[in-house]
Amino acid sequence: MKKIDDQMNAFFGNDTEFEGKLSFSGAVRIDGSFKGEISTKGTLIVGETANIEAEIHASHIIISGEVRGSIVAENKIEAHAPGKIIGNIQAPTITIDEGVIFEGNCRMQKQGEESEEDKKVTVLPQSAGSKE
Repeated sequence: MKKIDDQMNAFFGNDTEFEGKLSFSGAVRIDGSFKGEISTKGTLIVGETANIEAEIHASHIIISGEVRGSIVAENKIEAHAPGKIIGNIQAPTITIDEGVIFEGNCRMQKQGEESEEDKKVTVLPQSAGSKE
């Protein structure tokens, strides 16, 4: 696993339950239950025993537990076994290891980039050698 540059600011252990809005800078690891919204410019680490039901916006997200809800990362989403993601994910870089369960849609683009619907389609003519 990649070294985390952010300073660890909080740790929610196995037996913790939290509901509401969580915002922070640096890095936070959750091994317990969380329900609500998570917003950070830092790193969110979801431990193997974590059970999260939330809308997540972060810079870097590392998932080894269960997450239900949409996830948007400015830089990267990493999913490691035995992780489980139920919901849509969006980030410029996404890695999903073998053994991870993912059910949802995946979009690999930075937030604010034009969507696929906004891009133009170009139809190339058949090669000059073929005649109809």
